[in-house]
Amino acid sequence: MIKKNTVFNKHNPKLVENIDIGISRQILAYGSDLMAVKVWFDEGAIGFEHKHHHTQISYVESGEFEVVIEGETQILTAGDSFFVEPHKLHGAICRKKGVLIDVFTPHREDFIQGENNENK
Repeated sequence: MIKKNTVFNKHNPKLVENIDIGISRQILAYGSDLMAVKVWFDEGAIGFEHKHHHTQISYVESGEFEVVIEGETQILTAGDSFFVEPHKLHGAICRKKGVLIDVFTPHREDFIQGENNENK
């Protein structure tokens, strides 16, 4: 895992965590108020519906995702994004192999501690 407040961070395959079937992630950078995470999804992988106290913005870097937020579903592809307010139920199904860039405020302490969280 990267150290807090590291100014520059280079990709390191050793820091990629497998968090569920067909899903892996790497923390890109974080401070006390903000965190960016890269999440790889295999086709068919499911980010099960969950909620947390963080505000979240996710950017679809590649692939195709069926995203549901509080019962509303949209199909999103590369270049699209979505916003999740705190405590809102949300999840995603990967329809075509892809990558999400997730940004959280405040940072996800559970990710820093290596816990996973909402899918279990």
